[in-house]
Amino acid sequence: MNNSKILGIIAGSGSLPAQIIESCRKNDRRFFVICFDESSVSEIIKNSPHALVRIGAVGEALKNLRNAGVEEVVMAGGVKRPSILSLKPDAAGAVLLKKLGMAFFAGDDALLKAITSFFEEEKFTVVSVDSILNDILVEVGTLGKIEPDKQTRQDIMTGMEAAKNLGALDIGQAVIVEAGIVIGTEDENGTDALISRCGKMRKINGKSGVLVKAKKPNQEEKVDLPSIGVQTIENLRAHGFAGVAVEAYGSLLIDKKELIQKADEYGIFVVGVKYE
Repeated sequence: MNNSKILGIIAGSGSLPAQIIESCRKNDRRFFVICFDESSVSEIIKNSPHALVRIGAVGEALKNLRNAGVEEVVMAGGVKRPSILSLKPDAAGAVLLKKLGMAFFAGDDALLKAITSFFEEEKFTVVSVDSILNDILVEVGTLGKIEPDKQTRQDIMTGMEAAKNLGALDIGQAVIVEAGIVIGTEDENGTDALISRCGKMRKINGKSGVLVKAKKPNQEEKVDLPSIGVQTIENLRAHGFAGVAVEAYGSLLIDKKELIQKADEYGIFVVGVKYE
Protein backbone atom coordinates (compact mmCIF):
# COMPACT_ATOMS: atom_id res chain seq x y z
CA MET A 1 0.00 0.00 0.00
CA ASN A 2 2.22 2.81 -1.23
CA ASN A 3 -0.32 5.59 -1.55
CA SER A 4 1.01 9.07 -2.31
CA LYS A 5 -2.18 10.75 -1.04
CA ILE A 6 -1.82 12.18 2.45
CA LEU A 7 -4.24 10.50 4.86
CA GLY A 8 -6.22 12.42 7.45
CA ILE A 9 -6.99 10.27 10.50
CA ILE A 10 -9.99 11.41 12.53
CA ALA A 11 -8.99 9.75 15.78
CA GLY A 12 -11.47 8.58 18.39
CA SER A 13 -10.92 6.36 21.39
CA GLY A 14 -9.34 2.91 21.39
CA SER A 15 -6.26 1.47 19.67
CA LEU A 16 -7.50 1.67 16.08
CA PRO A 17 -5.98 5.10 15.30
CA ALA A 18 -2.58 3.83 16.49
CA GLN A 19 -2.86 0.78 14.23
CA ILE A 20 -3.55 3.01 11.24
CA ILE A 21 -0.59 5.25 12.12
CA GLU A 22 1.69 2.21 12.34
CA SER A 23 0.44 1.00 8.97
CA CYS A 24 1.12 4.41 7.41
CA ARG A 25 4.64 4.44 8.82
CA LYS A 26 5.30 0.89 7.64
CA ASN A 27 4.16 1.81 4.14
CA ASP A 28 5.84 5.24 4.04
CA ARG A 29 2.51 7.00 3.73
CA ARG A 30 2.20 10.55 4.99
CA PHE A 31 -0.63 11.29 7.40
CA PHE A 32 -2.10 13.87 9.75
CA VAL A 33 -4.21 13.16 12.84
CA ILE A 34 -7.17 15.16 14.15
CA CYS A 35 -8.22 14.50 17.76
CA PHE A 36 -11.35 15.95 19.34
CA ASP A 37 -10.76 14.65 22.86
CA GLU A 38 -7.55 15.02 24.84
CA SER A 39 -8.01 11.51 26.24
CA SER A 40 -7.66 10.10 22.71
CA VAL A 41 -4.20 11.67 22.23
CA SER A 42 -2.12 8.56 22.82
CA GLU A 43 1.68 8.49 22.96
CA ILE A 44 1.91 7.42 19.33
CA ILE A 45 -0.28 10.39 18.30
CA LYS A 46 1.82 12.79 20.38
CA ASN A 47 4.83 11.71 18.32
CA SER A 48 2.93 12.16 15.03
CA PRO A 49 1.79 15.21 13.09
CA HIS A 50 -1.51 16.05 14.75
CA ALA A 51 -3.88 18.70 16.06
CA LEU A 52 -6.20 18.65 19.06
CA VAL A 53 -9.37 20.44 18.07
CA ARG A 54 -12.52 21.22 20.04
CA ILE A 55 -15.31 19.04 18.62
CA GLY A 56 -17.43 22.05 17.57
CA ALA A 57 -14.49 23.75 15.82
CA VAL A 58 -15.11 22.08 12.47
CA GLY A 59 -13.54 24.94 10.52
CA GLU A 60 -10.31 24.60 12.50
CA ALA A 61 -10.25 20.86 11.81
CA LEU A 62 -10.79 21.42 8.06
CA LYS A 63 -8.07 24.09 8.02
CA ASN A 64 -5.59 21.74 9.69
CA LEU A 65 -6.38 18.96 7.24
CA ARG A 66 -6.00 21.24 4.23
CA ASN A 67 -2.78 22.81 5.53
CA ALA A 68 -1.37 19.29 5.89
CA GLY A 69 -2.27 18.53 2.27
CA VAL A 70 -4.77 15.82 3.21
CA GLU A 71 -6.83 14.33 0.37
CA GLU A 72 -8.24 11.18 1.95
CA VAL A 73 -9.88 10.88 5.37
CA VAL A 74 -10.52 7.86 7.57
CA MET A 75 -12.60 7.84 10.76
CA ALA A 76 -11.18 5.52 13.38
CA GLY A 77 -12.26 4.85 16.95
CA GLY A 78 -15.24 5.92 19.00
CA VAL A 79 -16.32 9.50 19.58
CA LYS A 80 -18.94 10.26 22.22
CA ARG A 81 -21.79 12.26 20.76
CA PRO A 82 -21.80 15.70 22.43
CA SER A 83 -24.87 17.56 23.57
CA ILE A 84 -26.07 20.46 21.44
CA LEU A 85 -25.35 22.88 24.31
CA SER A 86 -21.72 21.76 24.63
CA LEU A 87 -20.92 22.00 20.90
CA LYS A 88 -20.44 25.78 20.54
CA PRO A 89 -19.90 25.39 16.79
CA ASP A 90 -17.74 27.75 14.73
CA ALA A 91 -18.99 28.91 11.30
CA ALA A 92 -18.16 25.63 9.57
CA GLY A 93 -19.54 23.72 12.53
CA ALA A 94 -22.82 25.59 12.20
CA VAL A 95 -22.97 24.62 8.51
CA LEU A 96 -22.38 20.98 9.44
CA LEU A 97 -24.98 21.13 12.21
CA LYS A 98 -27.53 22.58 9.79
CA LYS A 99 -26.73 19.80 7.31
CA LEU A 100 -27.09 17.15 10.00
CA GLY A 101 -30.51 18.41 11.02
CA MET A 102 -32.50 15.64 12.68
CA ALA A 103 -29.69 13.15 11.89
CA PHE A 104 -27.87 14.60 14.91
CA PHE A 105 -30.57 13.14 17.14
CA ALA A 106 -31.06 9.92 15.12
CA GLY A 107 -29.05 6.69 15.21
CA ASP A 108 -25.31 6.53 14.59
CA ASP A 109 -25.67 5.36 10.98
CA ALA A 110 -27.81 8.34 9.96
CA LEU A 111 -25.40 10.70 11.70
CA LEU A 112 -22.26 9.16 10.18
CA LYS A 113 -23.75 9.11 6.69
CA ALA A 114 -24.38 12.85 7.00
CA ILE A 115 -20.84 13.49 8.31
CA THR A 116 -19.37 11.41 5.47
CA SER A 117 -21.38 13.42 2.96
CA PHE A 118 -20.12 16.66 4.54
CA PHE A 119 -16.46 15.64 4.18
CA GLU A 120 -17.06 14.65 0.57
CA GLU A 121 -18.68 18.03 -0.14
CA GLU A 122 -15.54 19.60 1.33
CA LYS A 123 -13.55 17.73 -1.37
CA PHE A 124 -12.10 14.99 0.83
CA THR A 125 -12.36 11.33 -0.11
CA VAL A 126 -13.63 9.27 2.84
CA VAL A 127 -12.05 5.80 2.93
CA SER A 128 -12.79 2.75 5.07
CA VAL A 129 -10.51 1.36 7.76
CA ASP A 130 -10.27 -1.98 5.96
CA SER A 131 -8.91 -0.27 2.84
CA ILE A 132 -5.88 0.70 4.96
CA LEU A 133 -5.60 -2.31 7.28
CA ASN A 134 -6.05 -5.21 4.91
CA ASP A 135 -6.26 -7.96 7.54
CA ILE A 136 -8.70 -6.27 9.92
CA LEU A 137 -11.95 -7.68 8.47
CA VAL A 138 -13.22 -10.82 10.21
CA GLU A 139 -13.35 -13.90 7.99
CA VAL A 140 -15.67 -16.91 8.25
CA GLY A 141 -14.83 -19.50 10.88
CA THR A 142 -13.52 -19.92 14.40
CA LEU A 143 -10.58 -17.78 15.46
CA GLY A 144 -8.46 -19.45 18.07
CA LYS A 145 -8.87 -22.83 19.77
CA ILE A 146 -12.32 -22.60 21.35
CA GLU A 147 -15.37 -23.86 19.44
CA PRO A 148 -18.99 -23.02 20.28
CA ASP A 149 -21.24 -25.99 21.11
CA LYS A 150 -24.40 -26.97 19.20
CA GLN A 151 -26.78 -24.89 21.35
CA THR A 152 -24.53 -21.86 21.08
CA ARG A 153 -24.37 -22.17 17.29
CA GLN A 154 -28.16 -21.99 17.26
CA ASP A 155 -27.98 -18.97 19.57
CA ILE A 156 -25.56 -17.30 17.16
CA MET A 157 -28.01 -17.57 14.27
CA THR A 158 -30.83 -16.29 16.49
CA GLY A 159 -28.59 -13.42 17.47
CA MET A 160 -27.63 -12.60 13.87
CA GLU A 161 -31.29 -12.25 12.92
CA ALA A 162 -32.01 -10.13 16.00
CA ALA A 163 -28.96 -7.91 15.41
CA LYS A 164 -30.03 -7.30 11.80
CA ASN A 165 -33.53 -6.33 12.95
CA LEU A 166 -32.05 -4.00 15.56
CA GLY A 167 -29.72 -2.47 12.98
CA ALA A 168 -32.59 -1.84 10.57
CA LEU A 169 -33.97 0.53 13.23
CA ASP A 170 -30.54 2.25 13.49
CA ILE A 171 -30.46 1.57 17.23
CA GLY A 172 -27.41 -0.66 17.65
CA GLN A 173 -25.33 -3.47 16.19
CA ALA A 174 -25.24 -6.05 18.97
CA VAL A 175 -27.41 -8.42 20.99
CA ILE A 176 -26.79 -11.09 23.60
CA VAL A 177 -28.48 -14.49 23.39
CA GLU A 178 -28.62 -17.25 26.00
CA ALA A 179 -30.35 -20.61 25.45
CA GLY A 180 -32.35 -19.36 22.49
CA ILE A 181 -33.53 -16.13 24.13
CA VAL A 182 -32.35 -12.62 23.31
CA ILE A 183 -31.66 -11.22 26.77
CA GLY A 184 -30.41 -7.79 25.73
CA THR A 185 -29.93 -5.39 22.82
CA GLU A 186 -27.39 -2.63 22.33
CA ASP A 187 -28.46 0.99 22.76
CA GLU A 188 -26.66 4.35 22.64
CA ASN A 189 -24.51 3.29 25.61
CA GLY A 190 -22.64 0.76 23.48
CA THR A 191 -21.46 -2.84 23.63
CA ASP A 192 -19.61 -2.70 26.96
CA ALA A 193 -22.76 -1.46 28.69
CA LEU A 194 -24.77 -4.24 27.02
CA ILE A 195 -22.36 -6.89 28.30
CA SER A 196 -22.43 -5.46 31.81
CA ARG A 197 -26.22 -5.20 31.88
CA CYS A 198 -26.77 -8.73 30.58
CA GLY A 199 -24.17 -10.24 32.87
CA LYS A 200 -26.69 -9.84 35.68
CA MET A 201 -29.40 -11.59 33.64
CA ARG A 202 -27.73 -14.90 32.79
CA LYS A 203 -29.66 -17.96 34.00
CA ILE A 204 -27.13 -20.73 33.39
CA ASN A 205 -24.23 -21.43 35.74
CA GLY A 206 -20.74 -21.36 34.26
CA LYS A 207 -19.94 -19.78 30.92
CA SER A 208 -23.10 -19.14 28.93
CA GLY A 209 -24.55 -16.72 26.44
CA VAL A 210 -23.07 -15.20 23.31
CA LEU A 211 -22.52 -11.64 22.15
CA VAL A 212 -23.51 -11.26 18.49
CA LYS A 213 -22.57 -8.21 16.39
CA ALA A 214 -23.59 -7.50 12.80
CA LYS A 215 -23.47 -4.54 10.46
CA LYS A 216 -26.70 -2.67 9.95
CA PRO A 217 -28.67 -3.49 6.76
CA ASN A 218 -28.15 0.07 5.47
CA GLN A 219 -24.70 0.50 7.03
CA GLU A 220 -22.41 3.29 5.85
CA GLU A 221 -19.51 0.88 5.33
CA LYS A 222 -16.80 3.52 5.23
CA VAL A 223 -17.34 4.25 8.92
CA ASP A 224 -18.50 2.53 12.11
CA LEU A 225 -18.46 -1.11 11.06
CA PRO A 226 -19.08 -3.31 14.12
CA SER A 227 -15.84 -4.16 15.88
CA ILE A 228 -14.44 -6.19 18.73
CA GLY A 229 -11.15 -5.79 20.54
CA VAL A 230 -9.26 -7.10 23.55
CA GLN A 231 -11.50 -5.10 25.90
CA THR A 232 -14.52 -6.94 24.50
CA ILE A 233 -12.95 -10.27 25.47
CA GLU A 234 -12.02 -8.96 28.92
CA ASN A 235 -15.61 -7.81 29.50
CA LEU A 236 -17.12 -11.10 28.29
CA ARG A 237 -14.88 -12.99 30.70
CA ALA A 238 -15.67 -10.67 33.62
CA HIS A 239 -19.41 -11.27 33.15
CA GLY A 240 -19.32 -15.00 32.48
CA PHE A 241 -20.16 -15.15 28.77
CA ALA A 242 -19.08 -18.04 26.56
CA GLY A 243 -18.07 -16.11 23.46
CA VAL A 244 -18.70 -13.67 20.65
CA ALA A 245 -19.84 -14.04 17.05
CA VAL A 246 -19.50 -11.26 14.48
CA GLU A 247 -20.60 -10.91 10.89
CA ALA A 248 -17.81 -12.03 8.58
CA TYR A 249 -16.56 -9.52 6.00
CA GLY A 250 -18.62 -6.84 7.73
CA SER A 251 -16.87 -6.50 11.11
CA LEU A 252 -13.47 -5.36 12.34
CA LEU A 253 -11.12 -7.35 14.56
CA ILE A 254 -8.89 -4.91 16.42
CA ASP A 255 -5.52 -6.09 17.80
CA LYS A 256 -6.20 -9.51 16.29
CA LYS A 257 -3.21 -11.45 17.65
CA GLU A 258 -3.64 -10.28 21.24
CA LEU A 259 -7.42 -10.73 21.08
CA ILE A 260 -7.14 -14.37 20.01
CA GLN A 261 -4.49 -15.04 22.66
CA LYS A 262 -6.73 -13.63 25.38
CA ALA A 263 -9.78 -15.51 24.11
CA ASP A 264 -7.88 -18.82 24.15
CA GLU A 265 -6.47 -18.07 27.60
CA TYR A 266 -9.97 -17.37 28.99
CA GLY A 267 -11.70 -20.21 27.16
CA ILE A 268 -13.86 -17.83 25.13
CA PHE A 269 -14.77 -18.52 21.51
CA VAL A 270 -14.58 -15.96 18.71
CA VAL A 271 -16.44 -16.79 15.49
CA GLY A 272 -16.94 -15.07 12.15
CA VAL A 273 -20.33 -15.89 10.64
CA LYS A 274 -21.50 -15.17 7.09
CA TYR A 275 -25.02 -13.77 7.15
CA GLU A 276 -27.24 -14.69 4.20
